[in-house]
Amino acid sequence: MQALSADDYARLQQLAQRYSQRFAAEIHRSPHYNDRLRVDLLCFQPFAGEWCGALLTPVSLSLVLVSPTPGGFDAEAPPRLVDLPGGGYPFEPVDLGEGDGLWCCELLDDLRDLDSSAEASRLAQHLLARVMTPAE
Repeated sequence: MQALSADDYARLQQLAQRYSQRFAAEIHRSPHYNDRLRVDLLCFQPFAGEWCGALLTPVSLSLVLVSPTPGGFDAEAPPRLVDLPGGGYPFEPVDLGEGDGLWCCELLDDLRDLDSSAEASRLAQHLLARVMTPAE
């Protein structure tokens, strides 16, 4: 498996900040808001010309696909079904502005039971291990 570079991680960090800014009000209004968590993009690895990883927010945990290069994101694109090694997953476009965004498949919509970012990170790692391992 190819590792991401420092520049790649900087891009992911920038996308997480933009997501946090764009959806801050919605996140804070959610009845499932967990103040122990923050928006983060975790556990990314290259997959079919994109990066596959997890989007953690104080409300939800999602599987995401991100283009390695900024720009050219089509926020009007229809949802798509992506066959990952662990099965098929439906992804919706999430516009982050300036021609950039990510494809999101929400898997958990209530993270109030998580006690820390470290616990959420372990959950994201487990999630990615499952979806990136071929189904038996």
